Amino acid sequence: MRTQPVVIGIAGGSGSGKSTVLECIVEAFGPEYIAVLDHDAYYHSLDQLPPAARDQFNFDHPDSLDTPLMRQHLDALIAGQPIEKPIYNFTMHVREAATTRVEPRPVIIVEGILVLAEPLLFERMDIKLFVDIEADVRLMRRIRRDLRDRGRTIDSILDQYEKTVRPMHLEFVEPSKRLADVIIPRGGHNTVAIDLVLARIEALLRQYQIEASV
Repeated sequence: MRTQPVVIGIAGGSGSGKSTVLECIVEAFGPEYIAVLDHDAYYHSLDQLPPAARDQFNFDHPDSLDTPLMRQHLDALIAGQPIEKPIYNFTMHVREAATTRVEPRPVIIVEGILVLAEPLLFERMDIKLFVDIEADVRLMRRIRRDLRDRGRTIDSILDQYEKTVRPMHLEFVEPSKRLADVIIPRGGHNTVAIDLVLARIEALLRQYQIEASV
């Protein structure tokens, strides 16, 4: 009988469809079975920098993220303890004072562009997924998201893409694809690949003893 939660890593470039894959898993098993740790929540706060310097910060390098704290939180969830996940303000580039409480669940999803590139996270994963899609599609999705959700301009989005997003993708994200158990082409709309992933998760869950209190 399995005694620890199933830990799933979902990586892929910005705009590849990671969130869609995550949503498919949550929909299949129910939110009461899923705890989510998104790497984006663990960016270092830049409150010590002036606003102009924050806009030039390289958010696509592993050093921009507090991965050791995320590992601590992941280990706590695996051990059955709740955690307080940071809330990151992407407009101001700082952590909010508030946090999000995440309860332990039978399935823990670790999601982010760099999660397979980080040994601290990779070594805890039972299933490693890489969501893959063409670069131009990822860029279009990123533009829409940053315009809608992060108060960005087209010029600033393209400037960041050229200076940091694309180089860091080639240096860190793309090579991590080799570490994946399953590569999901065409993003989150590849129903055949997602069905295979769901079947594997279900098999692992059958080994996990779900307590009556979960």
